Amino acid sequence: MNKKNSIADMLTFGFALFAMFFGAGNLIFPPYLGVLAGSSWLVIFLGFTVTAVGLALVALMAVTYYDCDIMKFFSPIGKTPALILSFMVIMCVGPLLVIPRTGATAYEMGIKPILGFHNFFTISIVAIIFYILTYFLTVKPSKVVDIIGKFLTPFLILALVVIIVKGIISPIGAPSETVKINSVLGKGLIDGYQTMDCFVSLAVGSVLLLTLKNKGYNDPNQQVKMLFKSGLIACTTLALIYGGLTYLGATVSKTYGIDVQQADIIVNVTQELLGNAGKIALGLASFLACLTTAIGLTSASGEYLVSITKGKIKYSTFVLYMCLFGTVAAIIGVSGIVKIGAPILAVVYPPTIVLIILAFFKDKIKNDLIFKLPAFTAVTISFIQVIYEQLGIFKFITILPLSDVGFNWIIPSFVAFVIALFIKKK
Repeated sequence: MNKKNSIADMLTFGFALFAMFFGAGNLIFPPYLGVLAGSSWLVIFLGFTVTAVGLALVALMAVTYYDCDIMKFFSPIGKTPALILSFMVIMCVGPLLVIPRTGATAYEMGIKPILGFHNFFTISIVAIIFYILTYFLTVKPSKVVDIIGKFLTPFLILALVVIIVKGIISPIGAPSETVKINSVLGKGLIDGYQTMDCFVSLAVGSVLLLTLKNKGYNDPNQQVKMLFKSGLIACTTLALIYGGLTYLGATVSKTYGIDVQQADIIVNVTQELLGNAGKIALGLASFLACLTTAIGLTSASGEYLVSITKGKIKYSTFVLYMCLFGTVAAIIGVSGIVKIGAPILAVVYPPTIVLIILAFFKDKIKNDLIFKLPAFTAVTISFIQVIYEQLGIFKFITILPLSDVGFNWIIPSFVAFVIALFIKKK
């Protein structure tokens, strides 16, 4: 493989992966964290980066141990549980939650601030155009990475850099010395944990691997190296953007309180820094962030659904239905879908993290119980936690360590792991 081509491919893959991670939700979270933390913005940014960026890179590396196949990744816990968990992951980051939300957010963050008004007709037109673009840019999966990495992402990064650099050179104000939350680091960790970029890594691996093969990277070691280097580029870029956006939020921390609408922060900051030109730059960044995320996740979801149906339904058919559903959901609003998806996410995330960690030791683990017991413990604790939050029963779950920060599944899962080590395989 030509070294020059290899570097170009690495950059293309890295920027494509960045764009798949960086949806408009990622554009909204960091400024709000900056408002909450004020002068402690760097601490909250570090917490956010560990779980939003670090976990995403670790997940990408973990899935390479399973040929970037999400079904193989979950397979150590058994065929049926693997099917259920992989399906839930794809639904969360795909057609059920994230893909419909991208269209609505593209309008709310990208188009509505520029228009200055809102009605049913405008959101309908924007949603239709958005998902037509998504469909045509997704039906050729081997071209997805090139389209995103070479053309769309540079525009996205440029728009964000203009806003951030202007905010650093001419800050709106000094960060507040008053911190608006009890645990700055904890808040950063929790919000980063909830970005779902960890799931995105598992979902888009197959798309990246397909493109690598089409470019002549057929050696597995070569593929892993390319994915790692691309992931490093993507995650470094993410961290820099997150840091800039968190700082922008900190510069207006004296102006806004904890109850501020998160989307309003970046819109108003950009307006004050760059005026109408800023609103256009933000609109471009938001629309592209949503579009690139929709393309990557629609492609990954389509590939997965084709695999579990054994090719009985065509890839292009799945893509079409996801785009149609996304259009309708974006027009009528996705708040109901988000409410349905949130509990599913809370249950699926913990066992997924357990399996990500264990993936790095898969060749040394000879007993499947070492995968199964910790994963089943994590999903059980999380399921009980969701029932408690929804119905108020099983309050005993709150006595577990780390319950106050949403990680009460960690210690029970570790205990289950230790127990599994001492159980001999039949």
